[in-house]
Amino acid sequence: MAEAEKRIALLIDADNAPAAKIDVILAEVARHGAANVRRAYGNWKSPHLKGWEATLHEYAIRPIQQFAYSSGKNASDMAMVIDAMDLLYARNLDGFAIVSSDADFTPLVMRLLTEGVKVYGFGEKKTPLPFVNACSKFTYLEALGQPTSTEPSAATKPKNAKELRGDTRLVQMLRSAVESASGDDGWAHLGAVGHQISNQASFDSRNYGYRKLSDLIEATELFEVKRDNQIVWIRYKPKANPKKAAKTA
Repeated sequence: MAEAEKRIALLIDADNAPAAKIDVILAEVARHGAANVRRAYGNWKSPHLKGWEATLHEYAIRPIQQFAYSSGKNASDMAMVIDAMDLLYARNLDGFAIVSSDADFTPLVMRLLTEGVKVYGFGEKKTPLPFVNACSKFTYLEALGQPTSTEPSAATKPKNAKELRGDTRLVQMLRSAVESASGDDGWAHLGAVGHQISNQASFDSRNYGYRKLSDLIEATELFEVKRDNQIVWIRYKPKANPKKAAKTA
């Protein structure tokens, strides 16, 4: 019997998300399940959201109107949080996709995770790290499809080995994932490494400029990679023995 398709609620903070990216966002969400709930929140009388109008109809996204009742307060954020909790308590969803670059949604993400649902975040590179790290998986919009106009080269320039090794959080995450998934010989199956990473942190190799996890791991130059037909194995490079090296010299 085939596994039932995961049901995902797509909630968009239209004030903090570009309409031009909705097609690639939906394509990414489709990798995890079906977005059977699609809602976008904002003051739709504002000219700032004009670019979203055609997109809403084309992609069957329901606009949720929220007026700015007072300055300095974001009524759209509040409405989105309330709807998310209502959807959560209905118990008929497997995950949430939240599109925003606003860290105010961090407590919401943490609450959703405690109920055992996955939370997929999407936002621009300006998104504060607490929101990025809270999600089950967070993907920068610049890494999806064509780059945005604000950062023209962000999606096309992979980080080099020095830059990757300088990211201590990334290196520690990769090392611990490989170690946890490895056998007695130190080699770990790439699939098991990816599963381990997804359990321990929010991660997407495309945020570093690499389409595949194996390409990113190889680019760090910290791991040995071997391919056996369609199977990829990873092992942390053993440190050189200084005494042995001295004898050789």
